[in-house]
Amino acid sequence: MRSHLSGAYHPLTFVMDLTTVRTEVILSQAQTSLGYHTLEQNPQPGGYLDIEGQTYQILERRHRYRFKAGRYQLHHVALYVQKSQVPDDRRLLDGHWVIGDASCSYNALSPVLRCAVNPMGPCDRCFHYQPLE
Repeated sequence: MRSHLSGAYHPLTFVMDLTTVRTEVILSQAQTSLGYHTLEQNPQPGGYLDIEGQTYQILERRHRYRFKAGRYQLHHVALYVQKSQVPDDRRLLDGHWVIGDASCSYNALSPVLRCAVNPMGPCDRCFHYQPLE
């Protein structure tokens, strides 16, 4: 059997709009399912999700595919989350969320981790602050 990985035909079909796909939310530490939900936005690791009045931070997103009619189709998405609160020092920087003071050279520029020397913050009283050059 020949592989058709090059050319016009490709056996994999990907659905990019995750708002129409069943999304299972799983509490990461306990491996407990919080059920299936239809989300209003495409969930990204580092983002936040509100379910029944509780805020969760998305740690990981996994796609589950099904082979149907000769193609792989996105069946559902699994989000691994942990209970959290949205940090007060979260900012949008160049289209990405970061926490902490992005003008510090130690900042991880991440939505999950502030920096290596003071990961829990706060940044405004950190004596390790080094401005970006």
